[in-house]
Amino acid sequence: MTFLEHLEVLRGHLLRSLASIGVFAIVAFLLKDIIFDHVLLAPKSADFFTNRMFCKLGELVKTDKLCINDIPISLINIDLSGQFRIHMTIAFFGGLILAAPYVFWELYRFIMPALKDKERKHSSGMVFYTTFLFLIGVLFGYFMIVPLTINFLGGYSVSEQVANQINLKSYIGTVTSLIFATGLIFELPILVYFLSKVGLITPKFMRQYRKHAIVIILVIAGIITPPDIFSQIMVTIPMYLLFEVSIFISARVEKERRLRDAESE
Repeated sequence: MTFLEHLEVLRGHLLRSLASIGVFAIVAFLLKDIIFDHVLLAPKSADFFTNRMFCKLGELVKTDKLCINDIPISLINIDLSGQFRIHMTIAFFGGLILAAPYVFWELYRFIMPALKDKERKHSSGMVFYTTFLFLIGVLFGYFMIVPLTINFLGGYSVSEQVANQINLKSYIGTVTSLIFATGLIFELPILVYFLSKVGLITPKFMRQYRKHAIVIILVIAGIITPPDIFSQIMVTIPMYLLFEVSIFISARVEKERRLRDAESE
């Protein structure tokens, strides 16, 4: 196939992916009450699952400092069309999350013709693992990072004379960015798999620069979490575990490459 023919095929996959996102976005748009009242706005309430679990943990260790988001946070909207635009934006992001398995499948279908038979066999579960890691990252961000962030930033004050009046756009933007950031971060093993396939990363390289990777992980955790040590630790631990899993994946890819080279000789 020529370059333009490849672009035409890619165009078809992208159009089908966008169509699926559009369908699920319509569904998310119609489920406004559930998505906003029971999903996006729920973490700021003391009754949220994570907040209740932290509070119970605080009871076990005899401290009330773990009871987060126990002070009600009220949101305001200062833009006439603000709530409608936020509704449209969340419908799109909701459609993107719900359509993620199909989008990953379309991307895999575009890449699959370039793979050899053995590579197709080993990558047959790629769509499942990609979707699984992305959704696990989204859930981790939603249930762990978001409540901690809301508790810290929502209750932070430079002076008693300054009251927090949080804009709905700011709240929704923070929640969605954290959720998608953790979802993408959890795709690290998949990224390492492809980079190892093309020889850009080796397990030796990753082990050699493990200390540098830890520093980078701490920086990323500091960026996507509020500036408190507990939240950073909660993000750093799974990110480091993902890095170690990525080393294992890279080592396995290198082993398969060596066996293939030995068979060809």
